Amino acid sequence: MAMARSAALYEGSLRLILHAFKYGGRRLLAAPLAALMLKASEDLLYGADAVVPVPLHPWRAWRRGFNQADDLACHLGVPVWRVLRRARHGPPQAGLPAAQRHANVRAAFALRRGPPGWRLRNRVVVLIDDVMTTGATLEACAAVLRESGARSVRALTVARAAATRPEALAPRPRPSTPRR
Repeated sequence: MAMARSAALYEGSLRLILHAFKYGGRRLLAAPLAALMLKASEDLLYGADAVVPVPLHPWRAWRRGFNQADDLACHLGVPVWRVLRRARHGPPQAGLPAAQRHANVRAAFALRRGPPGWRLRNRVVVLIDDVMTTGATLEACAAVLRESGARSVRALTVARAAATRPEALAPRPRPSTPRR
């Protein structure tokens, strides 16, 4: 991706609001969440031909009743192109460690066939999603868009999960020195 930005960290009240939006069906939250995204992304959206919501697998979209990324995209004031489809169903990314997240989305997305206006050649597009954790989903989608001719692929999310230190890199306690 050429650039990625999130409006805030995925913690505290925002985390609760996003859960209500995504899992509680509180779709009216899309507009204020998109407003947060707009405040954080004026330069990122500048010059974009369209925003592309990250797609859900049809089964998951049916079960949830909506696609949260699509709802957010509709409030950004940029044309929405639904050019991607989820080609393979897998377990939800939530709760998977980083390595499994990347494997889980490998070959999971494909280009949707559509009207001629969806041609991506030399276009600047911005991927839209609710939360970026490792970036695996956004990278998988961006790869499909680049392979389809997009000149530049950017990403915008409401929130970004705070990076955590892997246990192997966490500071180790110093051994105490024996007193003499």
